[in-house]
Amino acid sequence: MARIPFIAGNWKMYKTAAEARDLARAVAEGAAGVAGVEVLLCPPFTALAAAADAVRGSAVKLGAQNCHFEKEGAFTGEVSAAMLADLGVHYVLCGHSERRQFFGDDDATVNKKVRAVLAAGLKPILCVGEKLAEREAGEGWKDLVRRQVEAGLAGVAAADVARVTVAYEPVWAIGTGKTATPAQAAEAHAIVRAAIQKLYGGEAAAAIRILYGGSVKPDNVKALMAQEDIDGALVGGASLKAETFLPLVRFRD
Repeated sequence: MARIPFIAGNWKMYKTAAEARDLARAVAEGAAGVAGVEVLLCPPFTALAAAADAVRGSAVKLGAQNCHFEKEGAFTGEVSAAMLADLGVHYVLCGHSERRQFFGDDDATVNKKVRAVLAAGLKPILCVGEKLAEREAGEGWKDLVRRQVEAGLAGVAAADVARVTVAYEPVWAIGTGKTATPAQAAEAHAIVRAAIQKLYGGEAAAAIRILYGGSVKPDNVKALMAQEDIDGALVGGASLKAETFLPLVRFRD
């Protein structure tokens, strides 16, 4: 099964509703006619409705950056997967390194979110990756990545894993300007795919898409996308302007 390349923009805590509408429209227009690439935009919650209006009728899909794992309840400040589905969201990031680092999302919490997203009929993007100290400490980072994959997918049925995307994001390369070399990224992606194979078998491992996240830019996207196990990119800073995001969508040009 051919894996369709997947370019996702994570806008983090940037863009008002008006700014999001303009950027989403520019991306939708610029991505028109690009075949064989799935494009996703993940605005902040407050801009989801505006972005949804801007991409309606285009091939660009809408994602959210987080959600709560309960369907509803007394959880002030939280948003459920069902609420996101109601806005036209297709994908939800689960366990982004910034959620893990700053907001206490541990493996168990991330797993609850993955399962809640699936239960709501949406598609989770499970984020995994190691910090700089963990990378520099030796081979242990490989086990950490494996454990994050295994924990994030605990209790997920084989029938549902086809709706999951995994994003490998070396934390040391997020917002730092550093990027894993294509060889480093390829090694990590192979570890993720092997973990999926162990859990769900070869067919599932061959089908699942694994994105690279970590200072992806127009000048390195081609080398990264040339790696066998890299199926796309989870893009931060470069997704905040159409002129830097669209070259990633058009990486084949």
